[in-house]
Amino acid sequence: MQKRLHEDITTVELATHVGYSTYHFIRIFKEITGVTPRHYLSALRIESGKQILLDSSASNLKTLLAIGFRSMGSFSSRFKKLVGLSPKGFRLESEALVNYVNQYRHKEIIGPVDVPSQSPCIRCVLQVPASFKGLIFVGLFPRPIPDQRPVAGTALHHTKRIHSFANVPLGQYYVLAAGIPWSLNPKNYFVYDNALRGKSELVTVQEDSSLEVNIELREPLPYDPPILINLPLLLFEKDHNKAN
Repeated sequence: MQKRLHEDITTVELATHVGYSTYHFIRIFKEITGVTPRHYLSALRIESGKQILLDSSASNLKTLLAIGFRSMGSFSSRFKKLVGLSPKGFRLESEALVNYVNQYRHKEIIGPVDVPSQSPCIRCVLQVPASFKGLIFVGLFPRPIPDQRPVAGTALHHTKRIHSFANVPLGQYYVLAAGIPWSLNPKNYFVYDNALRGKSELVTVQEDSSLEVNIELREPLPYDPPILINLPLLLFEKDHNKAN
């Protein structure tokens, strides 16, 4: 998929390539990645679009053709839905967002004290490698891939390992976490090839739920779906809303 983003690859072709029936391939693929092959391919294309947009010399036409889109309208709408900014906004605001994130290298992220919260609530306990230094983003997502705004989310300094979400809307969620190391390369704050990953099983939130989930952050695996949402933007919006 990564080598042929510009082509109209079908699920049948993918299944044939690895020697499975289409049905069996889709089932196994979703079991491992959490999403269908078509969803995964779409995520790869948007992720590649992010990388190209961060190259200021890239043209819009080059971006579209290289990742399999045929119109600016479809690319822009899809990009904004999954990343949180239009392609133009993503390119223009990336530098400011990097500067915003870097202020927390030596500054604490102010948030609520972790105490027993009003139900329904989910308490997240993170297991993080001792060597990790950076920001940890945690959110509740309806699907096992962070390609939309979380129902609830937060950012934590690497020294913080516990967070509770209170008054969680009723429903079923995956608790997804990503650890972004401090970096001198701005691209690493938007393209998360080196980010640690963590995911809970599907949890069901009912009116009286008081749940605790343990999430182990690990190194990324080759088949992990891309993290599409703009995490620095979520931190900025969280702080901005809190200030207001």
